[in-house]
Amino acid sequence: MKAALLLLVGLVGLIQTLAPRLVVRAWTKVVYRDAGDAEPREWAHLAARAEGAVLTLFSLVGLYRVATAGSDADETATTLDDRIEE
Repeated sequence: MKAALLLLVGLVGLIQTLAPRLVVRAWTKVVYRDAGDAEPREWAHLAARAEGAVLTLFSLVGLYRVATAGSDADETATTLDDRIEE
């Protein structure tokens, strides 16, 4: 479940990094009643891209930790089994 959530966050972050204008336009339509009058400042696109990069990086680090946590637990269990047999 945690890996699926991290993957979803990573995909959203990747889309936000690659197409920040699309994301800002979509959020503008969601947030404002009359989105035609709302015009975002230029830095909003840069901020959306930076946020997307942070989300993607966070997701990749989290997925790496989830992937390596399973192998560490297996190694620990094997080590404990070896000690018990001795």
